[in-house]
Amino acid sequence: MREITNRTVLTVLRHDGGWSVEQDGDYFGQSADKEVAKAAAHRRALSLHESGRACQVRISGEHGFWGRT
Repeated sequence: MREITNRTVLTVLRHDGGWSVEQDGDYFGQSADKEVAKAAAHRRALSLHESGRACQVRISGEHGFWGRT
């Protein structure tokens, strides 16, 4: 398997009383609903992928990834 070291990471996490997506210190996709924030992250990931950039979507609290809120 090829390791991709230069990829964009999008993280869905709790932020300002709701859910947001964090990318390089910037937040977008704010919503009270986690699923809406996840959809925003996946839309951005698709856009990045289509432009030729590698990316990863992480969901805080799912699959062992936990972050401070």
